[in-house]
Amino acid sequence: MCGRFALTVDPADLQDAFPEFTFPGQFAPRFNIAPTQPVLVIPNDGTGKADFFVWGLIPSWAKDPSIGARMINARAETLAEKPSFRTAYRYRRCLILADGFFEWQTLTTNASQIGSKVKIPHYIRLKSGRPFAFAGLWEDWRQRMPDGSQVKSATIITTQPNELIARLHNRMPVILPPETYARWLEPSPRQPADLQGLLSPYPSEEMSVYPVSTLVNSPANDRPECITPAR
Repeated sequence: MCGRFALTVDPADLQDAFPEFTFPGQFAPRFNIAPTQPVLVIPNDGTGKADFFVWGLIPSWAKDPSIGARMINARAETLAEKPSFRTAYRYRRCLILADGFFEWQTLTTNASQIGSKVKIPHYIRLKSGRPFAFAGLWEDWRQRMPDGSQVKSATIITTQPNELIARLHNRMPVILPPETYARWLEPSPRQPADLQGLLSPYPSEEMSVYPVSTLVNSPANDRPECITPAR
C-alpha cells in the first residue's frame, strides 16, 4: 500500500514540471502527508486545474464520510470489480502530485534470543528528483444536508512492486509517465480495457530509495527531517 508521501517542491518548480496544468498560487511544502489530509489533485474534469482533495475516497453512495479513511488505496487489479471504485475508474480519474513516498521494511531481529520484528521507514523518489504523478480516482461526495455541502476526495492506485520496491513491500503506487497524462485524464467515460495497461510498475532503474528517521511514523511530524537519510 501507499500510506504516506511527500510534496516538498515549491509552486514554481511544480509548474515547471507540469506546464500543461494550473496550480494554486501558494502552498506549503509537505514532508509527511497522511490519510485524511489534503492532497494536491488534478481531476479529469477538463479544466486542467489542480485543487486540494481529501486523501481517502468517499464513494457517492456512502452514508458516512468516515469510510474514506479506509479507502486511501485502490488495487489496480480489481478496480473494475469493486463497488467502491468501479464507477470512478470509468468516469473520475485523476493525478495525485508527489515527489516521494514512504514504505516500511519489516526486519526480524533476535534480541535476547527471542525473535522480534522492527519496521524501518524508507523514502522512495525519482533519481531525477523531479515531482511526479500517482494514478488516482476521485469522487465528489455531497452530504444529505440543506446547505449542499460537498467533499472532494481521492485514492491512490497501487500495483505489483518493481524490483526495487519489492525489497520493502509487496505493493507500490502507480506512477504515471508524463506521456500518459492526457489519456488518463480524458474527461469522457473509458472502459477498463482502455486503461488497464497504464497501471504497471514504474521502472526501478529510474528510482532511488534510502532509510529515514522513524519521525515519519507520526503524522504530527511534518518537517524536512522526515525525508533526510538516516545516519
